[in-house]
Amino acid sequence: MSAWKSIKHKGEQQMPRLAPSILSADFSALADSVAKIEAGGADLVHCDVMDGHFVPNITFGAPIVKSLVGKTSLPLDVHLMIERPDERIPDFVTPQTEFIVVHQEACVHLHRTVQLIHSFGIKAGVALNPATPLGALDYILDDLDLVLIMSVNPGFGGQKFIPVAMEKIAQLSEMREESGLNFAIEVDGGVNLDNAMSLIANGADILVAGSAVFGAEDVTARTREFTKLIHF
Repeated sequence: MSAWKSIKHKGEQQMPRLAPSILSADFSALADSVAKIEAGGADLVHCDVMDGHFVPNITFGAPIVKSLVGKTSLPLDVHLMIERPDERIPDFVTPQTEFIVVHQEACVHLHRTVQLIHSFGIKAGVALNPATPLGALDYILDDLDLVLIMSVNPGFGGQKFIPVAMEKIAQLSEMREESGLNFAIEVDGGVNLDNAMSLIANGADILVAGSAVFGAEDVTARTREFTKLIHF
């Protein structure tokens, strides 16, 4: 049995996790920024990789992600908002990479891409843009460790939460329960202290928060606010 399969236990309750996005961090002191969220009890480091083609923005690539290895004990949650992800997936495999997430909209052969991620012993996730229906994953849910629901249109941080995403999360949670699967549900975009518990109540397991964490005057204290709220 491969490493990724060992996490899939049907019916097992998942503890909510916080994954602050370094898209909103201070890149002049990135290691220090990550140390602050670790001190605040964050569970993952979310790395938003954008190529300027799939989304209208360019962020960072594998060298930045790899630079975090050994600088933190937190696992890395790598979100690839890029075209032709199969060509770059190997670059983001590190000893601390827990998830590699690709977009359904960017993959020509999604099943093959998921298999490629798993071949490195990494958990595989698929993200859906706000307008992409859940039905796009009907024939691959059984192979996934995570589904990322985008609650903003990808490309930029600091956007407002799209309300219909809450319903989408609830529907996905029902699909998970009915199918007896145990993939994690992650939500990215406009997550803050005001909507965090509603997201969890509707089925989200992993909350990605960027500006709501790194935009605070005291990043560690804000991270603690989030973790105290969701680690019930």
